[in-house]
Amino acid sequence: MKRSDNAIATYFNAITDPRLERNKRHKLIDIILLSVCGVMCGADGWEEIEEICKASVDKFKKFLDLPNGIPSHDTFARVFSRINSEELQDCFCRWIQTVRESIIANSENNGPEQISIDGKTLCGSFERAITKAKSPIHLVSAWANQTRIVLGQVKTAEKSNEITAIPELLNLLELTGCIVTIDAMGCQKSIAQEILNKGADYVLALKGNQGDLSRGVGLGFEIIRAKNFAGIEYKFFEEESFEHGREEYRRYWLISDLRWLPDAPIWPGMKSICMVESTRKVNGKACVEYRYYISSLSGDVEKIGRAIRNHWGVENSLHWVLDVTFGEDDCRIRNGNAAENFSVLRRIALNLFKREQSKRSIKRKRLLACLNFDFMMSALNAGL
Repeated sequence: MKRSDNAIATYFNAITDPRLERNKRHKLIDIILLSVCGVMCGADGWEEIEEICKASVDKFKKFLDLPNGIPSHDTFARVFSRINSEELQDCFCRWIQTVRESIIANSENNGPEQISIDGKTLCGSFERAITKAKSPIHLVSAWANQTRIVLGQVKTAEKSNEITAIPELLNLLELTGCIVTIDAMGCQKSIAQEILNKGADYVLALKGNQGDLSRGVGLGFEIIRAKNFAGIEYKFFEEESFEHGREEYRRYWLISDLRWLPDAPIWPGMKSICMVESTRKVNGKACVEYRYYISSLSGDVEKIGRAIRNHWGVENSLHWVLDVTFGEDDCRIRNGNAAENFSVLRRIALNLFKREQSKRSIKRKRLLACLNFDFMMSALNAGL
């Protein structure tokens, strides 16, 4: 296979090389592809990438130029600390959007795709030294629940939060016809409007950060429940699950007639509110929790209920895997743009393994990629 035949090379060739011309001993696309392969094979840092690639240098030379062999770990670290992270992210988004379109085109599921947006801190990316003091990087990611791939990520600005980063992330994504779910941090009028502008619908968790709306919805449901929903048109749905010795019962009430809710008209596109009663039973002890949501959807309580439940796929299928299988929280890479750029390498590897069709876990796929070069190449080409 020639390098030009690989989708990763096709999309990531556009990145600006940050090095001076006289200092270039290795091609930038070679460095990027070697790094992707190293992370796929279990590397959690630059030294490991160098060792893994050196162990298979003859095989890598069959599809990479490598005019001066495998770069040193210092070269990997230096280059990725200087690569423009926004450029790398843009290339990532364009590549994975093509992959996503291919998955959807070959899928039998024609329903709307759910995009879950949530934040995660790279706990090891901080710097304690007084002269280099640096807070840990916080990333906001978009997870496609049906196609099961990461669609993109944006770093929150220094002294800022997810509220400013979410609109930037939404702007990177193709969302037409999708349902976007976000936790309470993203329950903002401007974010709701941006989702609508992108041709999508939203389901947003509602908590105290929206004081008047939160109090109005909570008090409204309390009164309505006390009257046993008499005179109120609503939709109801319930489900139950039994996992790991835990019983969970969820009941959903959806109200689309919001004339009684004073703040409803000022929220862009808001057509319904939903209350979820979640009862968990562990070792015979029950715990009941009530949660509230607003949505631009109306009428279909099962669709909204599934969206609320599926939202946590971003935690279980993305953040948990990045921490446990890729060791993201333990990684101490932090110089320049390196931490953010290395996080993109992890997400490329995760997406490639999600596309690889064998039934192995991501952990086993990383091990097999390290042991079997042909499997690693097969997974690399899954991103086409």
